[in-house]
Amino acid sequence: MKEKTIPIIVTTSYRGVFFGYAKPTTNTTVRLEKARMCVYWSADVNGITGLAANGPSKSCRIGPSAPAITLHGVTAIMEVSHEAEALWNQQPWG
Repeated sequence: MKEKTIPIIVTTSYRGVFFGYAKPTTNTTVRLEKARMCVYWSADVNGITGLAANGPSKSCRIGPSAPAITLHGVTAIMEVSHEAEALWNQQPWG
């Protein structure tokens, strides 16, 4: 059975924080579809896990969606809640 893509946040050794859709993996290289970069997150989201649990707030800076991106040096992959996914998908650059 083919695994479906799920919403995830990926952090990299280059200090990047990205949201997008990918198949679950333990690899250190990940290809994200509909990828967005978190350029800045504010204290009210309570860190990176807060971005996965609750999504970005209005004071965060989220870049536009790219069709796909391949990330190297992956340090963490977090599954994203349905509520957080909705906010990532509507979050404009503030």
